[in-house]
Amino acid sequence: MVECVAAPDRTRDAARRCPGTARPLSVSVLPVSSATTAAGRTHRAGRPSRMTTSRRLSVMMLAMSVLVLTGGAVGAAALSHTAAVSNRLADRISPARAAVGRLESGLLEQVAAVRGYVTTGNPELLRPYEAGVAAERATVDRTRGLLADEPDARRELDDAIRLADRWRTEFATRLIGARRAGTPPEQLAPVVERGRLAFDAARAALTALEGRLDRVQAAGRRNLDDARAVRDVLFVAILGALLLSSVVISVLVRAAVLRPLGRLGASVRHVANGEFDHRLRPEGPADIARLTADVETMRRRVVDALMTSRRDRDALEQQAAELRRSNEDLEQFAYVASHDLQGPLRKVASFCQMLQRRYDDQLDDRARQYISYAVDGATRMQDLINELLAFSRIGRVYSDDREVDLAEVFARAESDLSGPIAEADAEVVADPLPVVHGDPTLLTMLWQNLLGNAVKFRSPDRTPRIRVTVAEDATGWTFGVADNGIGIDPRYADKIFLIFQRLHPRGSYDGTGIGLAICKKIVEYHGGTLVLDDSDTEGARFTFTLPKPAAAVVPEQAGERAPAVPA
Repeated sequence: MVECVAAPDRTRDAARRCPGTARPLSVSVLPVSSATTAAGRTHRAGRPSRMTTSRRLSVMMLAMSVLVLTGGAVGAAALSHTAAVSNRLADRISPARAAVGRLESGLLEQVAAVRGYVTTGNPELLRPYEAGVAAERATVDRTRGLLADEPDARRELDDAIRLADRWRTEFATRLIGARRAGTPPEQLAPVVERGRLAFDAARAALTALEGRLDRVQAAGRRNLDDARAVRDVLFVAILGALLLSSVVISVLVRAAVLRPLGRLGASVRHVANGEFDHRLRPEGPADIARLTADVETMRRRVVDALMTSRRDRDALEQQAAELRRSNEDLEQFAYVASHDLQGPLRKVASFCQMLQRRYDDQLDDRARQYISYAVDGATRMQDLINELLAFSRIGRVYSDDREVDLAEVFARAESDLSGPIAEADAEVVADPLPVVHGDPTLLTMLWQNLLGNAVKFRSPDRTPRIRVTVAEDATGWTFGVADNGIGIDPRYADKIFLIFQRLHPRGSYDGTGIGLAICKKIVEYHGGTLVLDDSDTEGARFTFTLPKPAAAVVPEQAGERAPAVPA
């Protein structure tokens, strides 16, 4: 492929039209010596720096990394402190406060249950007392765990529980036992009064603990608010520092990297637009300066390559013109062969036959034989021309690519050969054939030639049997056409597919020797292969492949159909 570059001022439209045309390129190409001395078109730049772009970016990224890590550490510390305060408040203080409230409520229910039992003597009223005692033990254990970091509150909890246990031991248990023994409620009134005083002491201890936890909870909320405020201030400061550093780094990158790259890009665009005399001078960081020098070297090589490309393009256009003339000559030959040559041949055959009919009684046997030779030669020449034309049209004039039911095509070919098949009393057996992509006319011609050969080259001492098999794999299908005929020597496995190649004398079997060549070209046109399977010991077996639709070869030429040609 030859690239074409148009001069920016004179031939921009031509540059857009250049691909696919044979017009001469309008480019501004200077020799290397001229291009490198065009000082008037060279960009003036400052001296290149010793520090490379990667080193500059590394310094900037290091500074940014230090800033980010510092900000991240400070932010992580702030988040950790805020989380600790929040967790202490939510996971310990608040649940402990709620648990103390449940202890006080449970103790009140126990007192009410004991009083009710003492008053009425109904044992059912003691169930809340017994359930409250069991629940109190579990609540006390959990509350002690929640107050592990609060020694004062835990000490007050222990005092309150000790007072509650004293009330149960000295009063509640005695009252329940006396009432069960049958003591009247009036005699138990003094004990009930002393028990009330003991209960009030336990309740007062729980109330004091609740007050302490309320104060701790309020202090925790204030600490949480302060921690959140500090966290927000820190994050705003970190964000501001990051934004400021980003602005500073972007300014530095623009001045130290992007600006030199922009000037380099502008110079490269000048060269890309066809200004090959535009010289590039190194500037900016060391690596960008080296890149500029490399681009300058490339520019010089492009100038040389374009000169060579122009010469190669001229040679290619000359070869293309010669190929077009050759194709035109081939088409003209095909026309002459199909019309101008066949006309005289038909006349020769016709007049020879007329001569034989009119003067048959005046001709001796030798003259009749000569006339027969002439008619047979003209007829065979017509057959050769027709088959050669059919061979040349395969892959060049066919465009009917579509889904083809091979079963229908095979049946059509078998029907066309019904006469020879019936005459030979041949047996044709075929596996179920698939649907493929291809040209139905060509595929019919393929089956006609393969079946016709199997019938033609049959063995005289046995009934002809033709077996068609098919096997499918991931890429396509493999077909086999086997017969029990005279077979083919494996030494001629390649020769039989050459055009006009015969393995038998002309008088033994009719045909021109082009049938298998046509079959091979048809199969290859569809993207497959056709070979002689030399593993078959009886008769001959041909195998060919056809790809599945995704891999099928789609013909690109259009034209007329060729008739099927028997082998």
